Amino acid sequence: MKFNWKLPFPFKRNHVLILKLVLPILLLGIAFRFLFASSGDIPAVLETPLTERTAPPTILESPLTEQNDVPEILETPLSKKTEDLQATMPLESPEVEDQTPRDGKCNLFVGEWIPNPSGPVYNNESCPHIEAHQNCMKNGRPDTEYLYWRWKPRDCELSKFDPQRFLEAMRDKKWALIGDSISRNHVQSLLCMLSTVEVAVHIYHDEGYKSRKWRFPSYNFTVSVIWSPFLAEAAIFEDYNGVSTSEVELHLDKLDKKWIDEFHEQDYMIISSGKWFVKSALYYENNKVLGCHSCPKRNCTELGIDFAYRRSLRSALNFIVASKHKGMIFMRTSTPDHFENGEWSSGGTCDQRAPIKEGEIGLKELTKILRHVELEEFKKAEVKASRNGMNLKLLDLTQLSLLRPDGHPGSYREFQPFAHDKNAKVQKDCLHWCLPGPIDAWNDVIMEMMFNE
Repeated sequence: MKFNWKLPFPFKRNHVLILKLVLPILLLGIAFRFLFASSGDIPAVLETPLTERTAPPTILESPLTEQNDVPEILETPLSKKTEDLQATMPLESPEVEDQTPRDGKCNLFVGEWIPNPSGPVYNNESCPHIEAHQNCMKNGRPDTEYLYWRWKPRDCELSKFDPQRFLEAMRDKKWALIGDSISRNHVQSLLCMLSTVEVAVHIYHDEGYKSRKWRFPSYNFTVSVIWSPFLAEAAIFEDYNGVSTSEVELHLDKLDKKWIDEFHEQDYMIISSGKWFVKSALYYENNKVLGCHSCPKRNCTELGIDFAYRRSLRSALNFIVASKHKGMIFMRTSTPDHFENGEWSSGGTCDQRAPIKEGEIGLKELTKILRHVELEEFKKAEVKASRNGMNLKLLDLTQLSLLRPDGHPGSYREFQPFAHDKNAKVQKDCLHWCLPGPIDAWNDVIMEMMFNE
């Protein structure tokens, strides 16, 4: 670069020495200014809404999209036994446990959400598998910032999910996600990301479209979601809108045959549970009532959420580690809801529009209780699994999910909720996740655990 300097006043011969000293200093200053100006620019989050870069969104309709998602958080009181457990739990938030790297490996579950200008790899036009209640884009959610973040572990980089590599590795394999509607939410995310390579064919559903199965023909790869919210055998008495007509009848000593019968056919599984244990329930053992949770009209011993969850989860994990299954099995921890100023059916809201930082929010008491049980029971099962040569992994997505209060459908679980009345009172969903949305990062973590750990 050549600079033509015009001096504002005439120099005499005796000023030549001064010029020789000053001019290099000026040039050096200008060079530094150019250097730091060019290196200090940080890419900002893209302002362009995803929906403006694509054609008008569409979705393939199925009977599932017409159903109301059953609320999983009911406002039933915690038992006295459960309250006693809270008092004995460590004061620190459970989400800070087990955050040190194991065997020198990076902890994928501790970190922060950072800007991702490239945005999601799919939308609801490119993916036909999004259920209506999670289709925030089609339902008219006006903000799009929630789409432009990615999960960054504290001490390492996390590669993006590679659908082509995943499908190649899963050739002739079977996956099953076992749990409640969060598992159904998750399987839709996985199918959507894989649909950028090949769209899966829907090959099975039960009567209520809660358990379903898809196949990727080119890879002979099957993905299933198996509805089993308790993992144990349960009789659930709810109407179409999720209103209970009687307590759940939960058999703590019997596992649910819906997933047990398919267990040995699966090469990979993710099991999860938790949220449904807040419901009023009668607990059975040997076909006799052992006690209950939140059943004031019954002459039963109040045993509490933690008691039932521990028994059911322990039974499921004991079955798994005794099976000597040769595939890979993940146990996913409970993911938090972000209801504020109420709960599901009492006007709860989730109006955050950006991720938050670690330490700015804590887990609710219910999630702490569930997580406390999960971590203790997994540690016991992990020892047995190691002895049996089994590949059992903890998929600890609690903290990752806690930091994304902006990622829920909220009011946009229904189509255009404010189209006719901007002040309309609508049911808000602060439990499930928009698609695309933060739940897609779960697949980034899973792929890292599969191939690089």
